[in-house]
Formats: sequence, C-alpha cells, structure tokens
Amino acid sequence: MENPATTWLVHWNLSGRPAKTTWYWALNYYPATFFSREILIRGLEKLTEDRRWPRTAASTIKSDVACFIRTYVSQLPSKRTSLEDTLDAPLAELGLIRPVGKRDGFRFVRGVKPSLGLGTFCYAVADFWSGRSNARTLSFESLAHDPGSPGRVFLLEENDLVDRLSRLEELSGGLYRWSETAGLKQLIRDRDLRDGEIIEFLKVDYDIGGRRDMFELC
Repeated sequence: MENPATTWLVHWNLSGRPAKTTWYWALNYYPATFFSREILIRGLEKLTEDRRWPRTAASTIKSDVACFIRTYVSQLPSKRTSLEDTLDAPLAELGLIRPVGKRDGFRFVRGVKPSLGLGTFCYAVADFWSGRSNARTLSFESLAHDPGSPGRVFLLEENDLVDRLSRLEELSGGLYRWSETAGLKQLIRDRDLRDGEIIEFLKVDYDIGGRRDMFELC
C-alpha cells in the first residue's frame, strides 16, 4: 500500500467502473471543474430518475457523496470530530480533488500526475480497451474523453496523455504503437492480449521483473 501504484490502481477500480455509480459519474460525466456536495447529490438524483432506478433513497445518495468526497479529501479537525474522523482520506495523496474556499466547495484537479507510473497507466489503457472492442486501433479522442477512459479517470491534460501514449511502445515491447498520421491521432495494438497478460504491465511500477523479459518469452 506504500507504493503509489497501488493508490492509483484503487482509484482506477473505483472511478473507472460503471458499477461504482457515484465515483464513475462524478469523474466521467460531471461536466464542470467545481462542485459542491449538493450539486453532486442533485446530479445523481437526476441520474436515478433518468435511468428509472427503483428504491433509491435520498439518504443513500447523500451518504455515497459524502463517502466519495472523503475518499479524496481529508476532513479538517474540529471540536466536534474524533481523531479517527480526521485521518487522511485513503486517496488524498493523489491530489485529484481539492477543497475550495471556506464553504462546501471542491474542484477536480486536472493536470500532470507525476506519481502515476507508466505501468499502471498502460494497465488502465489495456483495461479500458478490453471493455470496448477487438479493434486494432483506438482514437485519441476516446482515450482522452470517453467515459471510463484513462484521460477522464486520471484527470490528465491532453499533452501529458499524448506523452504517455507515445512511451507505451517501448514499455510494451511493441504491442502498442502511437501514431499521428495525416492529423489522425490513435493508438495501435499489434495483437489481442493473452489471458492474464494485462497484469504484467503493473510489474514495471512495482519493480518486479519487467515487460522486456516477458515479451522475450512470448
């Protein structure tokens, strides 16, 4: 858990999965940078109405939003809170959400993420791609802006995303190749991933073996 890769991996599995409704909606569908608890609650209430989900209590949505915020933002100590309540949020070190002002305001922090390792990023790309299609190419727009994409979930700027995508060829031993031909930006996949192969990308960030060795064996 002390490895930053684990923290980013937890975030990916929370905010990159449609089943985790509050996390997924907030990171992938909420359209603005700034928000409050009340704004997220109203947005999720509208979502439940639009999807016609039954028996969604207002108290449940309120609690879920509170849990979402506490996942990323530490609570300031006060006379009314216990020591346990003021412990750092588990994903606060990622710096993805910051409080704004003295009231109940917050903002998503989009930009460069130095602690996000290339192995974890490659894992997220492969995971996102596997849930979409068997196509050999994936557009930059999809990787940057589609719900559940690495660009949306990790709150990456486009320039940083391009830089990371262009470095995947070396890390993956040529499995992925970045292409900018005739103004078309896309990631090319040489072949389908084999069962369990996606986990191998994480070894880079955990300093366990390496992708080079794995591809020599394939």
